[in-house]
Amino acid sequence: MFTPVTSTTPFGTHVNLAAGWLAAVGRAVTLLGVVLPLLLIGILKFTSIEIEALKPLIENTPWLAWLYAVFGFAGASYFLGVVELGTALLLIASLRSAWAGLVGGALGSITFALTSSTMLILPIWETGSGGFPFLNGLGSFLIKDVVLLGVSLSIMGSSLRKLGSLDDR
Repeated sequence: MFTPVTSTTPFGTHVNLAAGWLAAVGRAVTLLGVVLPLLLIGILKFTSIEIEALKPLIENTPWLAWLYAVFGFAGASYFLGVVELGTALLLIASLRSAWAGLVGGALGSITFALTSSTMLILPIWETGSGGFPFLNGLGSFLIKDVVLLGVSLSIMGSSLRKLGSLDDR
């Protein structure tokens, strides 16, 4: 017969400690998993290679094409880079500030919702392999943004919860 583990048993105490440790490590890795792409890809936005690489993505996405009319090719890339780097810094600051987490989570959510939405219009399926569900290079690059959107929403939600609990004191 199975006996449930309780925190009053030595084994239950160890299980609870391990669970807490794993959850803390998981949160740290999750935060790192969203911050690193924002930092690394954000830095790339200031290079000529990335400015050129963005052209087909932005030009062929109606809800992003306005960036070129407003900022030009390099300016749009720089603008996106500043947003990505700022978002990464706010998400790092979320470790100490719920407000930073709320704003960083919101900016990350907008960023990743926009980039994920480009999959609706850009060619992301590998036609040589039969199309759906086989992703091409662009699809493989963009698909990660779905989970990054989820992480950003989670950070925003937990930060909002923290801010809400401050009002209850």
